[in-house]
Amino acid sequence: MVSSNRIFRLSRLPRLLSGGLWSSAALFGLSLFVIAPSASYAAGELQKAIDDASEFATVKLGPGLYEGNIVIRKPLTLVATQPSAVIKGDGKGSVVTVESSYVTIEGLEIINSGGEHQTIDSGIAVKNGFNVKIKNNKIHECLFGVNLEKSNNCVVEDNQISSKNLSLGLRGDGIRLWYSHSNLIIKNHTFQVRDNVFWYSSGNTVEKNIGRNSRYSLHFMYADRNKVLDNDFQDNSVGIFLMFSQGSTLKNNLLANATGPFGIGIGMKEASDILVEDNNILYNARGFYIDASPYVPGTVNTFKDNRIEFNSVAFHLHGTLYGSIFEDNVIKGNIDDVVNDTPESKIALNRWNRNYWDNYQGFDRDKDGIGDIPFEQRMFADRLWQHKPPVKIFYASPVLELLNMLWKIMPFSEPELVAKDNEPRVLLPGGQTP
Repeated sequence: MVSSNRIFRLSRLPRLLSGGLWSSAALFGLSLFVIAPSASYAAGELQKAIDDASEFATVKLGPGLYEGNIVIRKPLTLVATQPSAVIKGDGKGSVVTVESSYVTIEGLEIINSGGEHQTIDSGIAVKNGFNVKIKNNKIHECLFGVNLEKSNNCVVEDNQISSKNLSLGLRGDGIRLWYSHSNLIIKNHTFQVRDNVFWYSSGNTVEKNIGRNSRYSLHFMYADRNKVLDNDFQDNSVGIFLMFSQGSTLKNNLLANATGPFGIGIGMKEASDILVEDNNILYNARGFYIDASPYVPGTVNTFKDNRIEFNSVAFHLHGTLYGSIFEDNVIKGNIDDVVNDTPESKIALNRWNRNYWDNYQGFDRDKDGIGDIPFEQRMFADRLWQHKPPVKIFYASPVLELLNMLWKIMPFSEPELVAKDNEPRVLLPGGQTP
């Protein structure tokens, strides 16, 4: 009778120990299964070790190349004893598939998945799992990295993930959640993937991750009440985008260098009850892109204590339906602070309070840190390109600057008020001078 905590070790051994495919477990005690040495381990050997292991056993992989694809259908731990344990898929489907709860996969290098988007070919695919842990793995040359489907209370931690060497739109997602809730996605580094995407997945925490050279570092679709904390997303087309989602918190993230044709730090489409706080939004084509958000009547999106600096446009408003709150933000070094591209949208419902505007032209005679007159952002001749995109060829040109100056002196029509802050800060947070 073998105890449930027995440990299976798969590793290269001297040839004198090999008397066939499997050496006798009796030579080493009941706790060992040993694969005979070879240049690579044949298909089925690793699968056999997993199948033969008892529930909640630990299967330890020594250095070597292990051929996939493998399926785990029971609770167990699959862990590398050294970093050079590699599981190589057969180029079709997913390299490691988990169809059980209470599984841990740790310390492995996983390569060579299939290349089909329809079947979500992945490095690690978890289906209907609970309390699955995927930690400290290197996943590359795989179309999708980690795919959680209908899997809850899982941990994806400290993995390095990249897709296949394909053009951006043909890559798979680094981390993909589908109908998966209450998971922790923490300290992962995804690069050269398509997106990290959450579909119909709520109550997840995304914390301290790094995303580089991808399309969407983080994309929520119909995903509610997620927490996005302390992440570093740079050099992507889009940092974070929320679509048709509610009740999420985005706090203390860095979104930088989204500079493509539609580069966005943080974007929203029909997203409601969102808190955006203490984020650094730097060097993007658009710091924020806000499309019909909030969307649900009676909800408010709050943008608080963020630094929005050195973007082409700080806030790009589109199709405003209900008001948002913008307060205590630093808005500095942007070419345009607030842009509205939708005539007749309800931008007057927005509330701007105590923000620092570097182009504020008022005074602070009583030295209380608040300007004596409101800050007003108005559109003059620049409404031409904001409402008619083809005119943007003249963006920041001398002719448009001249028209703006003439419009201020002798308006051809009523300038459009896009933002009004009744208590603009003249000092940076903490009383610092600009």
